[in-house]
Amino acid sequence: MLSPIDEIKERLDIVQVISEYLPLKKVGANYRALCPFHSEKNPSFYVSPSRQIFKCFGCGKSGDIFKFIMEIEGVEFKDALQILAKKAGVEIKKEPIEKRTERQRLYEIYELATKFFEKQLEKTKRGKQAREYLLSRKISEDSIKKWRLGYAPNTWRGLSDFLVSKGYKRDEIIKAGLAVKKESSFEENKTSWDSYDRFRGRIMFPIFDLQDNVIGFGGRIFHPDSDQDSSEPKYLNTPNTLIYDKSRVLYGLNKAKMEIREKNEAVLVEGYTDVILSSQAGVRNVIATSGTALTLEQLKILSRYTKNLVFSFDMDIAGQSATKRGIDIAQLQGFNIKIISLPEGKDPADVAGDNPKQWQRRVEESKEIINFYFEQSFRAFDSRTVEGKKKISEILLPFISRIQNKIEQAHWVAELAKRFKIREDTIWDQLTKITNTQEQIGEKEENSSDTPEKKKSWRRQIEERLLMLLLKFPQYFKKIKETPTFSFPEGEMLFKTLQEGKRVPSELNQFISELELQFEVEKNEGEIKVEEEIEFCLSQLQKISSQEEIKKIEEELKEAEAAGNKKKISHLLKKLNRLLRFINQ
Repeated sequence: MLSPIDEIKERLDIVQVISEYLPLKKVGANYRALCPFHSEKNPSFYVSPSRQIFKCFGCGKSGDIFKFIMEIEGVEFKDALQILAKKAGVEIKKEPIEKRTERQRLYEIYELATKFFEKQLEKTKRGKQAREYLLSRKISEDSIKKWRLGYAPNTWRGLSDFLVSKGYKRDEIIKAGLAVKKESSFEENKTSWDSYDRFRGRIMFPIFDLQDNVIGFGGRIFHPDSDQDSSEPKYLNTPNTLIYDKSRVLYGLNKAKMEIREKNEAVLVEGYTDVILSSQAGVRNVIATSGTALTLEQLKILSRYTKNLVFSFDMDIAGQSATKRGIDIAQLQGFNIKIISLPEGKDPADVAGDNPKQWQRRVEESKEIINFYFEQSFRAFDSRTVEGKKKISEILLPFISRIQNKIEQAHWVAELAKRFKIREDTIWDQLTKITNTQEQIGEKEENSSDTPEKKKSWRRQIEERLLMLLLKFPQYFKKIKETPTFSFPEGEMLFKTLQEGKRVPSELNQFISELELQFEVEKNEGEIKVEEEIEFCLSQLQKISSQEEIKKIEEELKEAEAAGNKKKISHLLKKLNRLLRFINQ
């Protein structure tokens, strides 16, 4: 009988799994994409269907489907197992509630909370009023079910008591962000710490991860009577938890991801109802930020599916809004951006709810961002005056400076010079002054959120290349006169095993698969001169070893000189000279 891990591997193909996250392109027997784990312009991430592994030859990350899910979702093995088991339709025997991981228990709490809110919307008097409100906003019954909308009763501990009855502790409910701790009690003669529900009297919008698990909530205030507290925020979101980080989540992406990939375009709106009504109106490649300005982390997730963004936000051309900053970052990350023009005072939900066809048309007629800003800025300011030219330049030049394509950039420089009736080189001079600032913004955003990958040393790269060639061409072992020393145990073990013609230990299977994939990739790109390559690798390893030996000798020389040991100094100098001559050959 197969173990759950083996059964999952048998049922799922790594290409299919990874293609849900990245646009893979077939190259020979393998598939290739831009690596999702580090920034790169040329693809170095490969997937091998025959070996069921992935490998990035840029940052070095590699492994099977479990490793990929752990890396891309940022989860532990147990959670990756649950995600893939769900995809494969493999049942994992549940552990007793007290033994499950904290992350798994959070998922369970959120699923139960979602069901609780759905039931409240369906069965209670206030819930039915909330449902009528949603229907009045043109959200259909089907959409209410599809997006799992609910209602949080206006009681202090309705949800908390329900979850406690299911075996969860109040501290866990607080950690999940569904309850708030308070240093007082609602019951008399009780002085211990207590908690109350975070969401009360609100229409609930569950927020999903890419596997359709509920990981958070957005709650819209709903008090149909006049007792509404005006001090309460209109929308309230779940705080960050172990499974929810609002800067890394895009609402609706779980449902829109395949449509986004198919259309190679994502429509970005502001709110939950915008997403739901847009999807209901037939524009399904739609997503929203989860109560934040657009972040670099969200853009990196989006870049797995498309580099084309269509914004439908309130666009203040003169303002330094959070929306504008999000657009700036997107441009610096190489996204192509369009803007949807909406009737004054209307949002996407209004247009999509009232007239679905008009919303579809607005999306189709979206304008390139530079076109949009040209029109808006020249309409807002008088280009015949010095002050007008200055204001227009402040708006347009940053956008022109971030255009990646130089031909397109030159076109807009010429257009601006023509409208201002000035020389083009004047515009180019101004662009040069702001380009460095824009690059610094991009670098700052990159560095603030990326953990730098530890690159392999030159020695390790050479060692792996030598092993790759000897694995495919073992006949060249006879040309090796002096056995190289390897800097890592797997390399030493594989070299010995291949040299002696023995059976390769199973613990080296993953490493061998990666070397074989590397060989396939290189062979596909051009001819490999095997003998020359092997000789080069061996000579490089000898030189590297010699350089390491020189460092040791230099340290010993310092000690010998300090001790006044002339005999040892003479011996070390001869040894040092011999090594230097070898390196300089």
